[in-house]
Amino acid sequence: MGILLNPGNADFRMDFKSKIYEDKSMLIEQTNSIIGTGTRYVCISRPRRFGKSMAANMLTAYYSCGCDSKEFFDKLKISEADDYAEHLNKYNVIHLNMTDFFKASGDLNKEIEFLTNNILYELNQEFGTIECFDPSNLVTVLRTLFSRGEKQFIFIIDEWDCIFRLHKDNLSSPKPYLDFLRSLLKDQSYVALAYMTGILPIKKYGEHSALNMFTEISIAGADNYAEFTGFTEEEVKKLCNKYEMPYDEIKQWYDGYNVDKISIYNPKSVVEAMLRHRIDNFWSKTETFKALADYIQADYDNLHNKIVRLIGGEKLEVDVTTFQNDMVTFSSSDDILTLFIHLGYLTYDFDTKRCWIPNSEVQEEFIRSIKNDKGWSKIMSAIKESDELLQAVLDGNADIVAAGVEKCHEDNTSILKFNDENSLSCVISLAFYSARKYYMIVREMPAGKGFADLVFLPLPKADKPALVIELKNNKAVDTAIDQIKNKNYPDRIKEYIGNVVLVGITYNEDKHHECVIEKI
Repeated sequence: MGILLNPGNADFRMDFKSKIYEDKSMLIEQTNSIIGTGTRYVCISRPRRFGKSMAANMLTAYYSCGCDSKEFFDKLKISEADDYAEHLNKYNVIHLNMTDFFKASGDLNKEIEFLTNNILYELNQEFGTIECFDPSNLVTVLRTLFSRGEKQFIFIIDEWDCIFRLHKDNLSSPKPYLDFLRSLLKDQSYVALAYMTGILPIKKYGEHSALNMFTEISIAGADNYAEFTGFTEEEVKKLCNKYEMPYDEIKQWYDGYNVDKISIYNPKSVVEAMLRHRIDNFWSKTETFKALADYIQADYDNLHNKIVRLIGGEKLEVDVTTFQNDMVTFSSSDDILTLFIHLGYLTYDFDTKRCWIPNSEVQEEFIRSIKNDKGWSKIMSAIKESDELLQAVLDGNADIVAAGVEKCHEDNTSILKFNDENSLSCVISLAFYSARKYYMIVREMPAGKGFADLVFLPLPKADKPALVIELKNNKAVDTAIDQIKNKNYPDRIKEYIGNVVLVGITYNEDKHHECVIEKI
C-alpha cells in the first residue's frame, strides 16, 4: 500500500464511519459501466463542499487492489449491482490530490517533475526496478508495466483544476500541466478509467480542449450523475426526521440547486445544521468568496444590474457556452454568471437556460459581498429598511408601505427600468427583503394574472399571516386589491384564509405610489 499508488481505504473508512454518511455508492455503477471503454474518461466539476473528495476516496477504496474493502461495500447499495464483485479491489489505482503538488508561488514545470518522480518512486517500490527504454519517463514506465501483464491502472485525480485558480493571472502557465495530463492519459491502453474532480470544467484553448477525451459532468448539466452531486430531497427529509430539524427551513436555506430537474441540497451545510442542531450560514470562506466579491464590485458588462435582479429573486437567461473555464477570461457578464454557477453561487436550469440564487445561505453571501461597497449603498439601504416595511404591512399602515416602496423604486431607477415588469417585481422583493426570514416568497404563482404578483407563505414557526402583493401601473389603488380578490386562489393560499393580508400597490409615470391593505 502506497501514498499515491494503491493508497488503501483509510480515508473512505473515516467517511463511512462519520455520524452522517449518505450512501452514494451507486456512483460506482456509473463508473463501472465505462471501465475499459472508449468513454473511460470522466471529469466531474461541482462547487466546494459538495462531496467531491469523498467520492474520490470511495472510488479509490472500491477499485484499489492494495486493500480489501468488501466489509464496507457489502453494506452499501452498489453490492446489489450485477458487476459489483467483478471490479471490487481489482485495479492498480493512482490517486492524486493536485493541491499536494501545485502551489500559487511554485514553478509549474518543477512541480510537474516532482509529481512525476513521486509516482515513479512508488511504482519502483511496488514493482521493483522497471527495465525500459527511459525509466525516467512515466508514460514509458506505465506502458512497460502493462505490457508485462500487470493490472490496468485507474487514475483518480482530485482538485484537478487547482492550477487555474492558483495561476489564474497567468493564462499560459497551465498549458504544460494540460499537456502532462494529456500524454499521461489519452489513448493509453494502461488506463482502465480516469476520473477527475474539480470546481471548473476543463480549460479551453481556442476551439479545442487539450483533454477532449473526457466526458464533462458539471453542476450545469450532470446527466446520469445528478443524484450524486449532493443530498437529494428524500435523503434530507430522512435526516430532518432523525435529527428533529424543520424540513421547510432546511429546504429554504440549503436547497435550490437544480441539477437536471433533481433538487439538490448543499451536503456540507445540511450535515452542519443537523449535527449542530441549528440553521445558520455554514458557507466556507475560501478563495471563491473573494472571486464573488471582486467580480460583483467590478461591474463588468452591466453585471451590477443583473446582480440586483438576482438578489431581488429573478431568474435570468444566461449563455453558458462562451465561458472559457477559467477565472479571468470573460467576454461578457454571462461568462461571470457562468463562473458563479460553477462556484455554487447560482444554480442553472439546462432547459430554460436561466440561472438564479438557489437558497438563503447563498443569498447571504451575495449581500455580504456588497454591503461595504459604496456603489451598493442604495440597495443595502433598501435591505436594511425592509424590516420596518414588513412591520408596516403587518400593522396595516398603508401610507408607510407606499412611501417605502416608492423610495426603493426611485433609488434604483438608475439600475432598473421603471416600467419594466421584472424590474417592478425586483423592487418589491428588495423592499421586503427581510421577509425571507419568515416567509417562502413565490413570484408569479401559477394562478396569478397580475403585473408583478408575489405571494409570501409563512414558514411553519413564523407565526405570521400569508401575504399576497399586487403591483399595478396607472390604475386606481382599489383595482389591485379587487384583482387579488377576483382571482381563484391557489391551493397553497386557501389554507391560510382567515389569516391572509392583501397588499395592493399602484404607481404612475410621476412615480407616485399608493397602497391599500386588507385582511381576509
